[in-house]
Amino acid sequence: MIVLDRVTKQYPNRIMAVNNTSLRIEQGEFVYIIGPSGSGKSTLMKLLNREERISKGHIQVGKYQLEKIKDKEVPYLRRYVGVVFQDFKLLPNLTVYENVAFALEVTGQSNKEIKSRVNKVLEMVGLSSKTNQYPRSLSGGEQQRVAIARAIVNRPAVLIADEPTGNLDPDTAREIFQILEMINQSGTTVIMGTHNNQLVDEFRHRVIRLEEGRVISDTYKGDYEA
Repeated sequence: MIVLDRVTKQYPNRIMAVNNTSLRIEQGEFVYIIGPSGSGKSTLMKLLNREERISKGHIQVGKYQLEKIKDKEVPYLRRYVGVVFQDFKLLPNLTVYENVAFALEVTGQSNKEIKSRVNKVLEMVGLSSKTNQYPRSLSGGEQQRVAIARAIVNRPAVLIADEPTGNLDPDTAREIFQILEMINQSGTTVIMGTHNNQLVDEFRHRVIRLEEGRVISDTYKGDYEA
């Protein structure tokens, strides 16, 4: 469960990215965060894994109260909340397998457990045949699949995807939406920031629209223009 209670994020330059916003997202939901550029989508999602700190208010993500969380607890929060970025952020000198395994190695998992989990998530995203390839040899869609595999290999309760299809062609974007649907159906909460109106309308879920840092609409099974 995620709760935002009167959350504000103001940057030092006085820009109010999130403005007195309250939300509740239940475990297992699939939620789109939409709105024009500068509406606060990315900042809102960054607050949920403590990439940004709130200025005022309260955020609860699972057992973590983010306005009170200690720095030593942040790595545990980030295992609870997986993140997929628009620009992939893969390590170019590591293979597909190594990029995904790295997320487990830093948690001290055994080699046997790492191998089992990595192979399972690569099969889930359709990359079992690409384990020994490097990111530079992959298409954009394949790189995004690796990024998704890396984000879910720690079995997070929440997956945040910030514009995960922004650099992809329409067919590849649809494949990424389908993978996120599959992950959500396994019980993971998916929060997705997107401008892809066609696929939001095709894959109907809750739609939260932001404008100037505020929620201006919140529609279940909504469409992009609702």
